[in-house]
Amino acid sequence: MERTILNTIRALDTSDGAGVRLKRALGYNPMVRLDPFLMLDAFSSDNPDDYIAGFPAHPHRGFETVTYLVEGHMRHRDHLGNEGDLKQGGVQWMTAGRGIIHEEMPQQQDGLLRGFQLWINLPAAEKMKPAGYRDIADTEMPRLDLSTGGQVKIIAGEVTLGDEVLIAPVKGGATDPLYLDVVLRPDESLTVPVKTGYGSFLYVFEGELLVAGETVSCDHLATLTDGDSVTVQAGKKGARLLVLAGKPIGEPIAQYGPFVMNTQDEINQALSDYRDGTLTA
Repeated sequence: MERTILNTIRALDTSDGAGVRLKRALGYNPMVRLDPFLMLDAFSSDNPDDYIAGFPAHPHRGFETVTYLVEGHMRHRDHLGNEGDLKQGGVQWMTAGRGIIHEEMPQQQDGLLRGFQLWINLPAAEKMKPAGYRDIADTEMPRLDLSTGGQVKIIAGEVTLGDEVLIAPVKGGATDPLYLDVVLRPDESLTVPVKTGYGSFLYVFEGELLVAGETVSCDHLATLTDGDSVTVQAGKKGARLLVLAGKPIGEPIAQYGPFVMNTQDEINQALSDYRDGTLTA
């Protein structure tokens, strides 16, 4: 059964961190989420003033963040002593779990910075597990060149396209996420299998797209109906998009900024732990 568009959402201009300008497509209010996904931010600028102040040290608890850099690079470090430099095309997959305090500082690379940060919820049983992260280099992520000129890059999960099976370095987990970066040439189409019952959406960040006869414009997110696949077709100028799917958690969400738990009491405890310096203990 083919998935179709359920809702289309225009990404809203906003800022975060120390004034980083970005577009928020999911998560700008509690009603704009798609279980298990909490937030999707897109950032893109060739003006360093839009991003160079970055994201100074800040806490998280109860979910995962996935930072994908299309262009530029970003230095990061956390309270565990981890430090790294996320390069162009790479991904940082961070599990906040019980608690992590980290900072992310964009760096200039010919003035360009473009990428995404995705927040994925964790089930109650995993919200207080130890924090951790890994950097995945661009060269570690498999790609499939389409016969008509486009390309699919897999960031998380596993997908079968024709006779090819793409398996990402990151897979599994309670939400079993699928995360693809898809480039399509003008009028090119692609059918992507998606597990039935999983929450799924597309985000178009270049060109425009057709899904079951409906147009999705640039800087728009489309949530999808249920089904076992989705077929996308690029417009006359081609398209580039993210395809995401994940297993819903189906639990209540209580959120206060960078803390995502199940109850208000748990949020209050996270705030108290942060004030007392025991958030990450």
